[in-house]
Amino acid sequence: MATVNIRRDVTDPFYRYKMEKLQSKIEGKGNGIKSVIVNLPSVANSLARPPIYVVKYFGFELGAQTNTGDHDRWIINGAHEATKLQELLDGFITKFVLCKECQNPETDLSISKDQNIIRNCKACGQRTKVDPRLKLSGYILKNPPQKDKKEKKDKKEKKKAKANGEENKEGSNSEEEAGKNGNGHVVPTSNLDQYNAEAGSDDEFTRVINDAAKDISAGDGADAFTIDTSEKAMKERQKNELTSAVEKLTMGGNDEDEEEDGGNGPYDQFAAWFDEQAKELGGVAKVDDIEIYKKLSELGLDRKHKTLQVLAQTLFDENVAKQIGPRAGLLKKLVASDRHEKAFMGGIERLVGKQYPKLISTMPNILLPIYDKEIISEDAILKWGSKANKRYVDTATSKKVKAASEPFLTWLQEADEDDSDEEEEDDE
Repeated sequence: MATVNIRRDVTDPFYRYKMEKLQSKIEGKGNGIKSVIVNLPSVANSLARPPIYVVKYFGFELGAQTNTGDHDRWIINGAHEATKLQELLDGFITKFVLCKECQNPETDLSISKDQNIIRNCKACGQRTKVDPRLKLSGYILKNPPQKDKKEKKDKKEKKKAKANGEENKEGSNSEEEAGKNGNGHVVPTSNLDQYNAEAGSDDEFTRVINDAAKDISAGDGADAFTIDTSEKAMKERQKNELTSAVEKLTMGGNDEDEEEDGGNGPYDQFAAWFDEQAKELGGVAKVDDIEIYKKLSELGLDRKHKTLQVLAQTLFDENVAKQIGPRAGLLKKLVASDRHEKAFMGGIERLVGKQYPKLISTMPNILLPIYDKEIISEDAILKWGSKANKRYVDTATSKKVKAASEPFLTWLQEADEDDSDEEEEDDE
């Protein structure tokens, strides 16, 4: 696919910062005409900005409504040619990407304590403000960018160190120590960028899944939450493991996008396939992630947010705390929006609250790998835990699940406040 310089005023063919040319496809007629930006995720990734920021900018500049649809389709109402959108993208790059000092696009965005949007330049080290009068600025303040993986990893390490009372006061831990949690165990790093780039290869897919499958230490005060490993319990788990996937998939959590399909829709087909695979292979844990992803793609379910709710209830049993890690690569591949995150957490809530209520007290142990593997963002976990919700379970059960999660949620919240105080001191 053809590429252009991110700064199109630079004609040097060896300019290192490049992106794909925007591609748009006009669909519909009359009042229903719309423009679909086919390769927006790739372009936005080259700019290190969320695709939603770019499409919202286009909407503000064109005075048109925008939406992403259910299949990650980035849509602008009206007919807009790719050349026009490319020109508008130049404006977005100037205002929200390029460093104001050195004009380098290697920047990221953050929100300061005084609610200013800051471009942090990795090339020259300057921190420059984005014009707060721009319409998109208001949207970004309400929907702040997620922190990059290294920053989130460092932040997590600080939290774990504080929780264990082992934080290095000098802040000069070696690189080796920086890659360990408070218990000395190596914390697996995120492979999301590489995973997305290599997802087309089954061999690479398997490698990434295996990388994500390392054991996660319970740690951080979660030792009290244990699973019965007696022979009787093991036999019971083996029996539960082969429970029909069809039964799991039909349990509550109605979705507004769910279609009446007479029991032969894509989710029913996936359920039947998964149930057959689990029985043939000897358990749900034996069903290969690559085969799951292929089947979801074949049925058109790989982009739907309800799929995350379904998988949360299907892939796991009462060993969920240990099973999440090995499935992290697949789950991260499928989580594409806030709605996906919400659906997954709802599925976990129903799995624990209804299918395995004895696990309610172990919620901190279950939330740890979800957070540690960066499957669901910290903000989404805190938002999920903020109040009871009757969408996936009854209100009383939801309250029990959230109450049991409180130690972990409090740990996240308090550590986040400590980090905010430190950042404020650094800014001063």
